Amino acid sequence: MDFVVVDVETANADLSSICQIGIASFRDSRLADSWVSLVNPQDEFNAMHVSIHGIHKDQVKDAPTWAEVLPHVTSRMDGRIVVSHMPYDRHAVTKACDRSGLPLCACTWLDSAQVVRRAWPEFSKSGYSLTKLAKHFGIDYGAHDALEDARFAGEVLLRAIDKTGLSPEQWLLRVKQPIDPTSSHEYKRDRNPDGELCDQVLVFTGALSISRQQAADAAAAAGCRVDENVSKHTTLLVVGDQDLRVLNGHEKSSKHRKAEMLIAQGQSIRILGESDFRRIVLRAAAATV
Repeated sequence: MDFVVVDVETANADLSSICQIGIASFRDSRLADSWVSLVNPQDEFNAMHVSIHGIHKDQVKDAPTWAEVLPHVTSRMDGRIVVSHMPYDRHAVTKACDRSGLPLCACTWLDSAQVVRRAWPEFSKSGYSLTKLAKHFGIDYGAHDALEDARFAGEVLLRAIDKTGLSPEQWLLRVKQPIDPTSSHEYKRDRNPDGELCDQVLVFTGALSISRQQAADAAAAAGCRVDENVSKHTTLLVVGDQDLRVLNGHEKSSKHRKAEMLIAQGQSIRILGESDFRRIVLRAAAATV
């Protein structure tokens, strides 16, 4: 029962703009150690993201950069099973290393959201966000603090281990199997119910370097439902990289502006640039082939 859980907060929609990282280490079915640090992302802080996690640029001006934080991260993750809830934190850590020109330690990643979807049938298709799981299990939980998110995701994994009897090592194999091992599917444009991003409702805006058809097909293969317009159901907005650079201007599309309005009203929507979409969604789609 030896694993660590990592969670990050970012300054803006670029996943590499990490401004806080928390790592919770679990041994013998209990929390053994925890560590959290602010990070100077050397990047802009978007007002929308600040409103979510409450971390301001002034708070991190004297904080270590990612390159300075990485040795502490590596010492806790090297050779371990590293858990993230959904793929975003995993890709953020990897992208921050790429951006800094530094290698990430050797570790094995496990997505606790994929564990939850297989451990509890009622979460197989939806409802497996940390906030919804906390409400279901009646656990006090303060969202959007990196260490609190990491700690709670670890507690959820422990519950799944206790319920199923599968160890973290066994879960590494189980998450690669269909949610229902007895079923078989052929996926084309229909969304993949076993995909890493199942339950995500995705909308595109702005110019992409690939066709919308290609992007939509890849998103569907990764499990997303693709909608034309932003609505109360939207959970992901993919913005063309060039359009994403005008975060503080008035050139944002109507979809982008509506998404930010809904976020301000409390709706959970993640905004991704195309490069991060390709990194996460296209890789998730490839993993199902």
